[in-house]
Amino acid sequence: MTETRLLKKALRSVVAGQVRAAADPYRPGWHLAPPVGLLNDPNGFIQHNGRFHLFYQWNPLACAHGAKFWGHWSSADLLHWQHEPVALVPSEEFETHGCYSGSAVTDNGQLTLIYTGNVKYPDGSRTAFQCLARENAEGQFDKAGPVFNLPQGYTGHVRDPKVWWHDKHWYMVLGAQDLSLKGKVLLLRSDNLLAWDLLGEIAGSGLYGLGEFGYMWECPDLFPLAGHDVLICCPQGLAAGSDRYLNTFQAGYFVGQLDYDKATFAHGDFAELDLGFEFYAPQTTLTDDGRRLLIGWMGIPDGDEFYQPTIQNGWLHTLTCPRELTLVAGKIIQQPARELQQLRRNVQEWQGVADNAPSPDITKAETEIVTEHAFCADFGGDMTLSRDGECLRLTRKNRRTGLPEHRVWRGRLRKLTVLSDASSLEIFINDGEAVMSSRYFPVLPAQLNLRGSHQITLRHWSLAECVIE
Repeated sequence: MTETRLLKKALRSVVAGQVRAAADPYRPGWHLAPPVGLLNDPNGFIQHNGRFHLFYQWNPLACAHGAKFWGHWSSADLLHWQHEPVALVPSEEFETHGCYSGSAVTDNGQLTLIYTGNVKYPDGSRTAFQCLARENAEGQFDKAGPVFNLPQGYTGHVRDPKVWWHDKHWYMVLGAQDLSLKGKVLLLRSDNLLAWDLLGEIAGSGLYGLGEFGYMWECPDLFPLAGHDVLICCPQGLAAGSDRYLNTFQAGYFVGQLDYDKATFAHGDFAELDLGFEFYAPQTTLTDDGRRLLIGWMGIPDGDEFYQPTIQNGWLHTLTCPRELTLVAGKIIQQPARELQQLRRNVQEWQGVADNAPSPDITKAETEIVTEHAFCADFGGDMTLSRDGECLRLTRKNRRTGLPEHRVWRGRLRKLTVLSDASSLEIFINDGEAVMSSRYFPVLPAQLNLRGSHQITLRHWSLAECVIE
């Protein structure tokens, strides 16, 4: 289908559905969500010429996974975002089944996208092309087509290029599945973004002492942090344990050291980035002031996403808030981007026994709970967070089965920071030592109700809405 026809269908869908979607009471006030249709992976997160650009996987035609477009927002401050023209439309033969995830770089001053063109065949097989598109003077993106075809030794599941510049060369990591159906991360190098050499596998199932570790690794992202190299990835096919790997698919990281000359990445153990119910496909960028920022998808593929009530109003999924990453003693610490503090309004402070605590409105709020003791927090009647002597337990009813489901963090608790929106919770534990991100659908306006016989300190701000133009 031609790009013009696809854009006409997308425009009709937006015009027909945006009023109903915007009026949904679960529509976020300060998180990014699609105007209509389905959103998933963040793509091309970059600060270019002083302005942040954030692209995203988008099906504007339905609340379903299909041939993905790239939507596009930009912002000067990570708070006030504006819609930009659709960046990529799956109109060419090398992307017939979607412009899949990828990244963005600045090449000789020009904003350049690198993404996966996904192609499926009638017999059920598939292939993938890594493709390039460059911004033109009108702010549109001209496609240069494939720059790296499917390499030998791998199935059609090779995707999600993340590209960066290092020591006079461009480098790329790719998620892949080898012919033995093991997940891998590939490293490539280029002088010009147009011709790429495959250097080898730098991580994956069966490498560096991992043993069996999933059948596909998606959304790799490799970057330096505090003198180490961090590889973020999303392994699919990990067996669930009692406390970990509880989502359908996982998102986590390895800390190690990349040897660019030998194409090796000696690394430590895998650690999950987020212990909530919905978090996947994160992508990072380096800001002009030297911070490493992360944004993730508050969703899980092949989970229970299609039981979310916003589908009735024609939209599905949000992104997380932007987070600042630091590395402390080999562990990633995540904290809300400092810009978000500008949204704070009307601070309230309280101290006493949890049973006597006020019940603040958390529909759009930041709430700080300081305690080392047992307590239980009820979020809008839809989700609870309880602390006993050993762990924090996040609990809700599964939207498909109606049965209780749990996520767990173990450690010594000092402080919780809860960023809440109309249909999401992001719980930062001990100033970002761990995070639990989840969608939830409370009775609105949502209230926080605390229970417990121990002392707590409570601080609460309402949060202003972000402007999306």
